Amino acid sequence: MKKLKVATASLAGCFGCHMSLLDIDERLFTLLEKVELDRSPLTDFKQFGPCDLGLVEGGLCNAENVEVLRELRRHCKVLVAVGACAINGGLPAQRNHLDVRECLTSVYGRTVPDDPELPLPLDRVHAINDVVKVDYFLPGCPPSAEALWHFLDDFLNGRTPHLGHGLISYD
Repeated sequence: MKKLKVATASLAGCFGCHMSLLDIDERLFTLLEKVELDRSPLTDFKQFGPCDLGLVEGGLCNAENVEVLRELRRHCKVLVAVGACAINGGLPAQRNHLDVRECLTSVYGRTVPDDPELPLPLDRVHAINDVVKVDYFLPGCPPSAEALWHFLDDFLNGRTPHLGHGLISYD
């Protein structure tokens, strides 16, 4: 049986959604029997290859986030926004009512770093569907390991992913 290729990305967020993925515990072995991981914070691959499924956590707060997201979307057949940050900007979007230049000046003073190696901050934090087409939304902050497992199990077994009662919480 051919394994599905899965890539993940973490943008502007806390990495909690990837932790929920790891929290599926011993079911990781079952998952790895059915999937091959492509570029992900869980692997050391530097480029995205063609993938069946992409899981993205975090919103878009800088130009590098946008570049990574667009690259992942180009390579994935199905893209999933995982967690509140990817879906609506989450906690990083708290800065949206502030002027970015004023924030940087208040932190760095008159010498705000201006190096080409640093990603250009966006004026506001965006949800990923502001920039690319998203096929599924998996809400939560973060979604529980159980919700992620049910989503992946449905997807890997050819069923339309459905999260029933008790799998989605908005704490």
